[in-house]
Amino acid sequence: MAADLGARGTARQATERPHPATDKAPLVLSGANVVMPTGTVEQGRLIVDGTRIAGAAPENAHHIDVTGHWLLPGFVDIHNHGGGGASFTSGTPEDVLQGIHTHRLHGTTTLVASTVTGDMDFLARRAGLLAELAEQGDIAGIHFEGPFISPCRKGAHSEELLRDPDPADVRRLVDAARGHATMVTLATELPGGIDSVRLLAERGVIAAIGHTDASYEQTVEAIEAGATVATHLFNAMPPLGHREPGPIAALLEDERITVELINDGTHLHPASLQLAFHHAGADRVAFITDAMDAAGFGDGRYMLGPLEVEVADGVARLVEGGSIAGSTLTLDRAFKRAVTVDRLPVEHAVAALSSNPAKLLGRYDRIGSLEPGKDADLLVLDSDFDLKGVMRRGEWVVDPQLG
Repeated sequence: MAADLGARGTARQATERPHPATDKAPLVLSGANVVMPTGTVEQGRLIVDGTRIAGAAPENAHHIDVTGHWLLPGFVDIHNHGGGGASFTSGTPEDVLQGIHTHRLHGTTTLVASTVTGDMDFLARRAGLLAELAEQGDIAGIHFEGPFISPCRKGAHSEELLRDPDPADVRRLVDAARGHATMVTLATELPGGIDSVRLLAERGVIAAIGHTDASYEQTVEAIEAGATVATHLFNAMPPLGHREPGPIAALLEDERITVELINDGTHLHPASLQLAFHHAGADRVAFITDAMDAAGFGDGRYMLGPLEVEVADGVARLVEGGSIAGSTLTLDRAFKRAVTVDRLPVEHAVAALSSNPAKLLGRYDRIGSLEPGKDADLLVLDSDFDLKGVMRRGEWVVDPQLG
């Protein structure tokens, strides 16, 4: 397919090293609105020394004036299936690197690679391949979305490959990931679901409730067993009802749950997004892309696991049945929509895109904010919130060329 040829044809770009921040000299970015955990510092400055954010500028530092711009921490995507024409579920290692690079160009400096439902043997092999990329530091971990999900809420997953979440099968995939399994999405109401949640919690892997037909009471039981994430809240689960509130109410009301939201204007009505922020609060929302191959690549025909997808006007749907099949979203677009369309405070959007997912991954000591000592993962945006520069670990992936 054209998408596959495009991924192979440009994969070399993903392995090229980004440009160093100014010949490795310490760098001072000054005059911008710097978004910090305590709020936005106007006319602030940020110091980069090597791969880290520094607290003081050495005498040999190179100064760049970024007045009129915004400085944000790099985005963290905990649910992403691919991009740049490449699939994290089926692409070669070089293809996967191209997909990662595509999302870095759009501000995602930390990414968890998500799989889709497949044969257990295939998923175990895939986990091994992705584990190698995690060991190299290219991805932050592996998310298994399927096969342990409900056929009633399968979305863009192959129904014949779905299976109940037997703890032995869940353990097999986690073991295949060699310590890099970050999250498993489960329909916890299925046989074995609660035991699998307990198993994941014991192993330090996030148990996410999603693609589920659970009742309110069944969802509460799963949360008590150790589930901590709602996979793309509202999507692929029963709607909120006044007599049968279902999983949405249980997931919004419990302070232990982080709710994923796909803020692309297709998956959610703006009122649903506002409802989630109102009830969960800004510290419990994580914006995700749920991106598939077409993100950053274009319209056309693609494969999502074994299923064919048609992308038209940036919206991905299954060729057979028409279900939404992931997204073509990048996180820079999710951020701009959050602050310009949804009118969220910049600080709340940054929490949803950076600090909250970093905390969920247990990496907030290194990423997720612009505090001294952390990795120099940062973004430069102009006054219209368009992305102009991306730095990852002290090196420009996208050079803003400001001075």
